[in-house]
Amino acid sequence: MDNYILAIDQSTSGTKALIVDREGCIAAVSTSQHTQYYPAPGWVEHDVLEIYDQVLKCSADVLCKVGIGPERIAAVTITNQRETAVVWDKRTGMPISRAIVWQCQRTAAICERLTLEGHESIVMERTGLMLDPYFSATKWHWILKHTEGAQEKLAAGDLLAGTIDSWLLWKLTGGAAHATDYTNASRTSLFNIHTLQWDEDLCRLFGVPASLLPAVRPSDVIFGYTSGAGSLADGIPIAGLIGDSQAALFGNLCFEKGMAKATYGTGTSVLMNVGPTPAPASDGLVQAIAWGQGGGVTYALEAVIRTSGDSIKWIRDNLGLFQTFDEMEQLLAETPANDGVYLVPAFVGLGAPHWKPHARAAITGMNRGTGKGHMIRAALESIAYQVCDAVELLQTKSGMDLRELRADGGASNNGTLMQFQADMLGKRVRKSGIAELSALGSAYMGGLAVGYWTSLEDIVRNRRDSRTYEPQMEQNERTRYYDGWKRAVASVISGTAAI
Repeated sequence: MDNYILAIDQSTSGTKALIVDREGCIAAVSTSQHTQYYPAPGWVEHDVLEIYDQVLKCSADVLCKVGIGPERIAAVTITNQRETAVVWDKRTGMPISRAIVWQCQRTAAICERLTLEGHESIVMERTGLMLDPYFSATKWHWILKHTEGAQEKLAAGDLLAGTIDSWLLWKLTGGAAHATDYTNASRTSLFNIHTLQWDEDLCRLFGVPASLLPAVRPSDVIFGYTSGAGSLADGIPIAGLIGDSQAALFGNLCFEKGMAKATYGTGTSVLMNVGPTPAPASDGLVQAIAWGQGGGVTYALEAVIRTSGDSIKWIRDNLGLFQTFDEMEQLLAETPANDGVYLVPAFVGLGAPHWKPHARAAITGMNRGTGKGHMIRAALESIAYQVCDAVELLQTKSGMDLRELRADGGASNNGTLMQFQADMLGKRVRKSGIAELSALGSAYMGGLAVGYWTSLEDIVRNRRDSRTYEPQMEQNERTRYYDGWKRAVASVISGTAAI
């Protein structure tokens, strides 16, 4: 009997457990949403105990769906929302606070102070990241400083810190493994992407002792073994830890320099493989480690879009403009043009190429004839415009011309969006035949670690047919749409937009 990979995909909005076979096919999926906490304007938190419970629940459920026992699992793999910061008591196994989510802006003032003190250059030089509340270091600092009893626990040596992957690994191994991979470590502002080690100078700068942090390893190794993890048998290898955006790059088979993908999730990450040497980053781009695999390291350039798919959720849940996606498609069909209406979705600031954490959302260009369809179209189109901004920047800074964009993530299932994306880019958009590319990327990594697959060539042979969207819009129309977007963004940055 053949075995399978159990891939855990822990995202901003929920948790999925997926069963993957040797052909890269997904045999079953179990999904659960977790609570989003917004305790103050611009603050976002998650309950990591709820998240861990969902991992166990979804894992048991997906095994049941396929009708197999845990003895048929060759490896458990983990891909995760990045930058979200957790601190827990290693004696009790309990988090000392809710996790601070990557979207949270509460530490913006800390970043501004460090920038004014002249520290941004050393952070960028060593980590490839600008000083921004998006990344983990200031979140850990905030938890340690503002959580009751944290300093006493810290002095006693009772605390551990990590991102969601290291929290889940620690729990799934019964506290035996405190580790992470290069991709997640590289999003913390504490990891030197050149030496591949935690940077003591940066740890002191951010007030996060290195002793709290996990060991850092390539993605294609065994990190530990399950122990006391619900319905999962003890002794299953845990491998393939990798941040969700990098996992999607790997799952999209972007193994060659110059290949790029966009993952359309709550936010969107546009990531380009730049090869074995880091490429210079500026103007809102960040350097990243794409993965550590096969004894080497591959680097990437990344443009981060803070809010993309979440805009559609806001239009649906907060404004109540539609209830089902079929209804949304009908309204879009009835409103074939935006009629000058733009949504700039700066609900938690603007990402690349602007990096304005204090910017706030706005809808511009409305008139008395503006209806629900225009608002929905503005939200959908805002995703494509932001990706265009990101691709323009990646091409300029890398010196590489992108031939096509590979797309994945939930919103990539929307054909209207994908066609508009191709039209606005003037380039082919190739949407994978498999929606769960982050989970698949981590499954491939973990499978390589345990010999489930033996080479990248094995993985490439698994490639599924994809849908291709070719640009159809005339250049003058494309320019008109895009110029309108740029004016809307400029009005938000300058503070002149109508809120």
